[in-house]
Amino acid sequence: MQAALKPSRVNPVYPFRKPADLDGRERHYPVCVVGAGPVGLAAAIDLKLRGVDVVLVDEDDTVSAGSRLICLAKRTLEILARLGVGPELAAKGVVWNRGKVFHGDELVYAFDLLPEEGHRWPAFINIQQYYVEEYLVDRARSLGIDLRWKTRLTGTEDLGDGVRARVSTPAGGYSFTCEWLLACDGVRSAVRDGLDLPFRGRSFPDRFLIADVRMKAAFPAERRFWFDPPFHAGRSALLHKQPDDIWRIDLQLGPDADPDEEAKPERVLPRIRAMIGPDTPFDLEWVSVYTFRCRRLERFRHGRIFFLGDAAHQVSPFGARGGNGGIQDADNLAWKLAETIGGRAGPALLDSYEAERIPAADENILNSSRSTDFMTPVGGAAEAFRDAALSLSRRHAFARSFVNSGRLSTPALLAGSPLSTPDCADFEGPMQPGAAAVDAPFDDGWWLDRLDGGFALLHFSERDENTPKHPEGIAMHCARSDGLLAARYDGRPGTTWLFRPDQHVAARWRSFDPALVGAAVDRARGRS
Repeated sequence: MQAALKPSRVNPVYPFRKPADLDGRERHYPVCVVGAGPVGLAAAIDLKLRGVDVVLVDEDDTVSAGSRLICLAKRTLEILARLGVGPELAAKGVVWNRGKVFHGDELVYAFDLLPEEGHRWPAFINIQQYYVEEYLVDRARSLGIDLRWKTRLTGTEDLGDGVRARVSTPAGGYSFTCEWLLACDGVRSAVRDGLDLPFRGRSFPDRFLIADVRMKAAFPAERRFWFDPPFHAGRSALLHKQPDDIWRIDLQLGPDADPDEEAKPERVLPRIRAMIGPDTPFDLEWVSVYTFRCRRLERFRHGRIFFLGDAAHQVSPFGARGGNGGIQDADNLAWKLAETIGGRAGPALLDSYEAERIPAADENILNSSRSTDFMTPVGGAAEAFRDAALSLSRRHAFARSFVNSGRLSTPALLAGSPLSTPDCADFEGPMQPGAAAVDAPFDDGWWLDRLDGGFALLHFSERDENTPKHPEGIAMHCARSDGLLAARYDGRPGTTWLFRPDQHVAARWRSFDPALVGAAVDRARGRS
């Protein structure tokens, strides 16, 4: 058996470069992003694409170790495609739409997260977080973003009309000011700790083992979850395929497991061998032992400082809600900052970040907590319910809805958003104001490719007609009132939809009225 970890990859190293700021003159920047993980890089790229200069600081000089975030949901792929890295990720990642849940060695149920045709992106891809970060770093560098490695934030100061940031580097410390600061620096956020902001929520006692295992195996590219499997009796297990013959294995260990002992190869190897069988060679790439926390900050905005991703909220990894939710935070905030800096926004626009993303975080925390409660029941009643649901689900379809192995990430519906215009007509289907736009084929391409970062209108007509006159600066797209796009948007003749720069629906009408469109755009910019 192997006696140690055998990583097959060497992460790139990004050299520290001495910045001009060390000359003692304090410089000013529009936006500072703290943390070069997926969330911080996505936010910086999005802002740069919108014409906002960004300085991004990170205390490390490379990408993350281990797979960590591996499941990128369809909505996240749509966001990353707009940022310029979607095709690379999809080409490298392992595509999956299906999953299976087992009780013991018996299949409880199978599911398909994208059972219909006519979508550019799959329900999920699996790809290690270090690849996501590496592609995003390459994209950020190609855009000329000011990336400052080995630069650790040591403090912030509220200036009223901006923020002073203090940092340390291998060449010494310096300070600079910025109009806005985005804290994307993860679970151990230095920005959050410096402001002494507590998390509110729950911690769960059970410990779990994550292992990246390199092996050639015949398991299919699908999510597989076991309750009480023969190879790990009384606990749960999860298996995902990743690129490069890497497999992600999660094993429940129980609340009394010693994390230091359980992370040792001599403890991990027999558990992996029991799962994959005696004849499959494998190597351990990366191992971690963790506990679940489902919690968030009370507020995501503190003056000119915004919190995103794990710096703002934390969930268990079952359901792939952490990283996907964080990238959606960046998607929500970047356009609002750009509109504000560009002088096009009203005072309510930035306030809407909390109004929209706190409910989204609460939804993720609720789903994550329910999943964890089902997987790690506390008390006799909870355990009896879990066991009964699993037992009944083998033969009775009604019981399968109670089995919860991690409700998988879905895009947040920004219901009740102050930026949305209420409906004044009846519509059919799931699309509504606040929903993320759904894709469909459009003019030999894809509809979402037309939503490239600005406000946009979609108008349906029964036959070719002149394009209606629309407010200046708002892109207009016309489509016929038949076909898949019309079906997904209930596109009867005359129907018009307004989309925000983050591809969420802002308003819809059964006829085109420039005055109503103008009012809806003002509302979506926080000006009414």
